[in-house]
Amino acid sequence: MRIEEDGDRVSASRQHLVFAYYVTGHGFGHATRVVEVVRHLILAGHDVHVVSAAPDFVFTSEVQSPRLFIRKVLLDCGAVQADALTVDRLASLEKYSETAVAPRASILATEIEWLNSIKADLVVSDVVPVACRAAADAGIRSVCVTNFSWDFIYAEYVMVAGNHHRSIVWQIAEDYSHCEFLIRLPGYCPMPAFRDVIDVPLVVRRLHKSRKEVRKELGIGEDVKLVIFNFGGQPAGWKLKEEYLPSGWLCLVCGASDKDELPPNFLRLAKDVYTPDLIAASDCMLGKIGYGTVSEALAFKLPFVFVRRDYFNEEPFLRNMLEYYQGGVEMIRRDLLTGHWLPYLERAISLKPCYEGGIDGGEVAARILQDTAIGKNYASDKFSGARRLRDAIVLGYQLQRAPGRDVCIPDWYANAENELGLRTGLPTIEMNDDSSLMNSCTEDFDILHGDVQGLSDTMNFLKSLAKLDAAYESGKDTEKRKIRERVAAAGLFNWEEEIFVARAPGRLDVMGGIADYSGSLVLQMPIREACHVAVQRNHPSKQRLWKHAQARQHAKGQGPTPVLQIVSYGSELSNRGPTFDMDLSDFMDGDQPMSYEKAKKYFAQDPSQKWAAYVAGSILVLMTELGVRFEDSIGMLVSSAVPEGKGVSSSASVEVASMSAIAAAHGLNISPRDLALLCQKVENHIVGAPCGVMDQMTSACGETNKLLAMICQPAEVVGHVEIPGHIRFWGIDSGIRHSVGGADYGSVRIGTFMGRKMIKSMAAAVLSRSLPSSNGIIHDELEEEGGELLEAEASLDYLCNLAPHRYEALYAKMLPESMLGETFLERYADHNDSVTVIDHKRSYGVRANARHPIYENFRVKAFKALLTSAASDEQLTSLGELLYQCHYSYSDCGLGSDGTDRLVQLVQEMQHNKLSKFEDGTLYGSKITGGGSGGTVCVIGRNCLRSSQQILEIQQRYKGATGYLPLVIEGSSPGAGKFGYLRIRRRFPPKQSVVSLENNYN
Repeated sequence: MRIEEDGDRVSASRQHLVFAYYVTGHGFGHATRVVEVVRHLILAGHDVHVVSAAPDFVFTSEVQSPRLFIRKVLLDCGAVQADALTVDRLASLEKYSETAVAPRASILATEIEWLNSIKADLVVSDVVPVACRAAADAGIRSVCVTNFSWDFIYAEYVMVAGNHHRSIVWQIAEDYSHCEFLIRLPGYCPMPAFRDVIDVPLVVRRLHKSRKEVRKELGIGEDVKLVIFNFGGQPAGWKLKEEYLPSGWLCLVCGASDKDELPPNFLRLAKDVYTPDLIAASDCMLGKIGYGTVSEALAFKLPFVFVRRDYFNEEPFLRNMLEYYQGGVEMIRRDLLTGHWLPYLERAISLKPCYEGGIDGGEVAARILQDTAIGKNYASDKFSGARRLRDAIVLGYQLQRAPGRDVCIPDWYANAENELGLRTGLPTIEMNDDSSLMNSCTEDFDILHGDVQGLSDTMNFLKSLAKLDAAYESGKDTEKRKIRERVAAAGLFNWEEEIFVARAPGRLDVMGGIADYSGSLVLQMPIREACHVAVQRNHPSKQRLWKHAQARQHAKGQGPTPVLQIVSYGSELSNRGPTFDMDLSDFMDGDQPMSYEKAKKYFAQDPSQKWAAYVAGSILVLMTELGVRFEDSIGMLVSSAVPEGKGVSSSASVEVASMSAIAAAHGLNISPRDLALLCQKVENHIVGAPCGVMDQMTSACGETNKLLAMICQPAEVVGHVEIPGHIRFWGIDSGIRHSVGGADYGSVRIGTFMGRKMIKSMAAAVLSRSLPSSNGIIHDELEEEGGELLEAEASLDYLCNLAPHRYEALYAKMLPESMLGETFLERYADHNDSVTVIDHKRSYGVRANARHPIYENFRVKAFKALLTSAASDEQLTSLGELLYQCHYSYSDCGLGSDGTDRLVQLVQEMQHNKLSKFEDGTLYGSKITGGGSGGTVCVIGRNCLRSSQQILEIQQRYKGATGYLPLVIEGSSPGAGKFGYLRIRRRFPPKQSVVSLENNYN
């Protein structure tokens, strides 16, 4: 028994007490911190009965005493993990129901009898709900020791899994309410179920050996950099490679299976190894966040490189504590899996963790428990009601947040605790996701309207705005084009005036694609990547002009007139000009706005500035469609993270963000739907791209982790379909540039409208009994179909309103495979599409192009219905099959490409290989997206770590075959309508640090 007699231990009580200590079944972290409290209770001469399903060695390696009793019982299950980094929310609730809800009556009866049999003086729970109720029924006081409670963790799971699970949360909260008070550990979550709270320092296991002793036993010199790999057991199939580590480094692997082969620079640790000593002997830790890893990293001042877990709501609170003390470096999951560790490890060892708070929380908690068991009353104080109200508000905030968005906690949550003097052992921690970034944003700007909604890209954009006043004043940047962007942007804004910021995401076309212009139902997902636009309006006399704009006005011999100046970041990536400016009067043709056709020619004059049509075109559309007149000068900064030419609607995101910001700056209240339709006019008529409206609608109306369901007739949103928790979508870029302005897309659209015109003509001919008999159709058979259907088909507005069986029965054989433009115009005069023009000399595909939207509409409806069906392998297989069918239908239209076909083939190979079948496969289908002819493919699969690994494997195999490493797109974010807009003002207007921008920039 390694218990030392020292002066710091809990004073021995005159009474011999018996404690029943219940430990949750979620991981070893709870058991390891319980050990430290138990050790001090036993040192004070008391008996402790631990109720836990954790292995005995977790307790006996530290406490070897006849006063320790271990009872192997599982009374809750915690969060069920699909893999090392993903929690299965539905399975967690179902497992809890099976473990704690169904047998609740027998559990209570058994525990009450057992508590009375051991004559327990106090029940302690970390943090098993039913233990508190059993104690109350047995007439025994109870106390909880924890940093989170299961009602908080499960609350979001219920939101996803359905309200029929809601009773679980209420029952857990009711059980906790029987607890006398909570001993709250640092890094805590809101826990309103507890009546009273006592805060204690970190509970950390003590060290047995020094750093020098541990390294000597391992045969590792002091000069060797050592990282400890701590993921609660190495995931099955996770292959570690020698090149993952920087040269000269070694890695200690916790929990690796004996069957797993490790490279020579990775050392396997025994399963029962005492990890605190090894953590303290390392130079940094790589793992997932939990209370045990974070507390020990802080206590031993060890930098922690962490990878986020999905759906475990304790993590953001611990992460913020870790980062507050400068001890954390976040690694993205993709870099973990691909072994891109070096920059993170090097960054970690440069940190200087600064936690100086107490680490004796085990001793402090033991003393409080002993005093409570003796009879001391830690009664409610006057702040209890206020504290519980705050916790309840934050819990409600958590429940109402957008699904899939990371936890974002109001900063007043921690501040209020400190102001009331309730916290001990920790200074105030800003409990915000990306808290330091958020604080920086609010230091730089007053946010007068709107909310950044915890979006790190928005915070970064605001931070970049704040830095503009120092626009490369040092002149160290050697990228001249980048200097030009920043210097030009620095001259856009008057920092004493308000700035309006809008945000609009790109989109992943899950189903529907090119069938949108034929009126199909479409399903679209707003992606994580988005475009931000900042707009400021100024009186022309106050607008700071670039040198050439000044010269232009001077040459016209006129005073200050309204000017539009635009800066677009990222121009170096696409070989376009970073700036654009024009007099707003150029948009006028006499006393009326210029025509869209003239505007199209205007922006096409300079190919390097044609991009400005997507931004400035919004102004002309607002003038033309809504009668808006712009009397002030306008400065616009465009910054988009949506990759261009990948088929994920980079253009739509720019249009929607631009028009949203302009509308906000000018007090225009435009609904998201109407704004999307206006943006479509920008792309169709001013840019000249014949796209449908689904891209703009998704960017404007989308919601996080939901598929926008829309019938494109012309743009009727019919709902937002929640993406089930077990399903995930990815986009993989083929590297083949996609453009809806390309000839293939336009010709397919023309062929589709030709087909519609022919079908309408055939139906009308039957109605008028003028159909030539040479077509092989018998008159009587057609007449039996009924007049009403034929009348509808003769006036068909949208091809998707024609049912597949009607198409096959009446029209499929009558449509030609293709037709020359000249021939079509001679027979039918016009194809009735306002955004495309038929080339007389070109041959257009008709049958396949007309068939695609008719069947695609049916596929999308089936896909939407399947998404809401019961989770099963058959469900996923059917969803995947629909994607494959869509992909090959694109190819029939001539919209395929070698790159996208190769990616789809790689998904099929991954799906059908023997290992995937044996492991209950994870990828199920794929399709080309958007306008086709390159761009991105959409992949559907299980939401699990293995799927991510397979996506990365496809990425590498594609690179091996083509030499191009494809971009992987994953994640979701809110549309422009949900984001709204920000109205901001610089808090401390800076002195302009760029010398005479208006004179130097040209």
